[in-house]
Amino acid sequence: MQAVLISDSSGLGVHVLRLPEPQEAGADDVAALVQGALTSAALLGSSPLRGAVRLEAGARRLSLTPLRELREGLANQQLELVQLTSSHPHTHVAAAALGIDSRWPHADDPNGGHGGDGDPAVELVVHQGTLRSGDHLQVAGTVLLLGDVNPGARISAGGHVLVWGRLRGIAHAGCHGDSTARIVALQLRPLQLRIATAVARGPEGVPPQGLAEEARIVNGAIQIDPAQPSWPLSG
Repeated sequence: MQAVLISDSSGLGVHVLRLPEPQEAGADDVAALVQGALTSAALLGSSPLRGAVRLEAGARRLSLTPLRELREGLANQQLELVQLTSSHPHTHVAAAALGIDSRWPHADDPNGGHGGDGDPAVELVVHQGTLRSGDHLQVAGTVLLLGDVNPGARISAGGHVLVWGRLRGIAHAGCHGDSTARIVALQLRPLQLRIATAVARGPEGVPPQGLAEEARIVNGAIQIDPAQPSWPLSG
């Protein structure tokens, strides 16, 4: 299947780039799909498309590098990627890191199925910005914070707590009783950790260089280890 670039017909000035659903993981090159869509649009149109683009990625997983390359490929054609819709949580994480507005598809959207992982709108909340002393961020599902959690700040989630930065405040994962939840941070030096009903103090000493850490419950107690290569993003 091919990607399709649909010119704006609503008067809003936003074109739609629709990616095909992946047949199997890693089976196709997203950059090549986009280039094919641009070529087809150029052949069909009387003039080149210009302006803003909304990407409909469906259940396709786009990590940081492919999404950045996709945006740069569009920019080379004077097209600006301003928004995407996706039902894959990893794609939302990459979009947030690049500052791209990302949204979950509507339940009645035939092009944006969930891909069998439950309701992602409940599972993952992406928050951009540092939590400062006195702030408390609490979500029903998993939370990914792009920033730091300073001393005196708290972050709580019914699922996992993921901090793309320094965690130095208080973190509570599985706050509704999920003992399988984890706390992951690029620098894990909190004042206090809580997972479900288990409580622990943060580790002392200098954190390891270039190594993210995760806290999870092992044999009834919170244990801190090097983080797994793939962070948990859904239950």
